[in-house]
Amino acid sequence: MTSMISATVRQAAQQIKLFIMDVDGVLTDGRIFIRDTGEEIKSFHTLDGHGIKMLHKHGIQTAIITGRDAPSVGIRVQQLGIQHYFKGIADKRSCYQQLIAKLGLVEEQCAYIGDDVVDLPVMKHCALAVAVANAHPVVLKHATYITHAAGGSGAVREVCDLLLDAQGYLDADMAEYLA
Repeated sequence: MTSMISATVRQAAQQIKLFIMDVDGVLTDGRIFIRDTGEEIKSFHTLDGHGIKMLHKHGIQTAIITGRDAPSVGIRVQQLGIQHYFKGIADKRSCYQQLIAKLGLVEEQCAYIGDDVVDLPVMKHCALAVAVANAHPVVLKHATYITHAAGGSGAVREVCDLLLDAQGYLDADMAEYLA
């Protein structure tokens, strides 16, 4: 993986202590299924979930800032042990600023992955601004790194692996499975 990452991205990834994610279009493929009862159904990729757990193992905190409030996301947050969950957020930048202040972090220690223009106010203030492969064209223009995978198809895992590799953890983590 090292050879595929630019020096600028690798340098930013080495400093990351907080990985922030959007949900729809990032952790999911962006589609929302709604039953006749009004219940929303979302699909999450298991690769992303394991990547998030590997970040936690090495002390990298995770957060979700999403504009929607879907019960299924809250369930997934609990399953994965995501430490910081903000739902129904209209002003993502303000939420982000409050979060990093609370955690005593600076922007150079933060990464954000998004797919749409509502993610730009946070992306533009993080050291590592990531867009999923199928993000809106304006978001792609402002990304430090663009994933090879589309949202909901392992894009988050790709970034988890990038962070773990840049910080020197990935090879040892993978060796556990190859023993």
